[in-house]
Amino acid sequence: MGIRTIVQGKAIKLGDDIDTDVIFPGKYLTLTDPNEIAKHALEGIETGFSERAKEGVVLVTGENFGCGSSREHAPLALKYSGVRCVIAKSFARIFYRNSINVGLAPIESTDVYDKIDDGDKVSVDVESGEILNVTRSLKLKATPLPDFIVRLLLDGGLVQHLRRQIKSER
Repeated sequence: MGIRTIVQGKAIKLGDDIDTDVIFPGKYLTLTDPNEIAKHALEGIETGFSERAKEGVVLVTGENFGCGSSREHAPLALKYSGVRCVIAKSFARIFYRNSINVGLAPIESTDVYDKIDDGDKVSVDVESGEILNVTRSLKLKATPLPDFIVRLLLDGGLVQHLRRQIKSER
């Protein structure tokens, strides 16, 4: 379930300091099925978020996205709910790494937040960092991801990437 190099979706815009408890509430930490986990994504902000996201969306967020606890459930919930990538002014370090590990592209850009509105159609080239606000015909730029991270994301995350490596070495 890897991503494509270019992901598209309608933007859902959030603010600063969205923590992992809001992204995925702790009372559901006993869940293990990613599809069940997805049903509770961003439940603390918007009831029914997963229903809104199921067609595929791009989250556009402020600073310090994913702060709080290190729960891997948070990026999993977003990915399986239909979030194709997260564009943030900045990420909490552990959330950034957990996102890569599960195959959810974390894209950093300080310039994008004010140029994308909720509902705008967005296209993101994960490899080059080029972002297009299709609705407004605006070309924007984010920090490109290193090649090794792009490979991890294309493979669907760290575990799938390692499986592919082991298989190719046999």
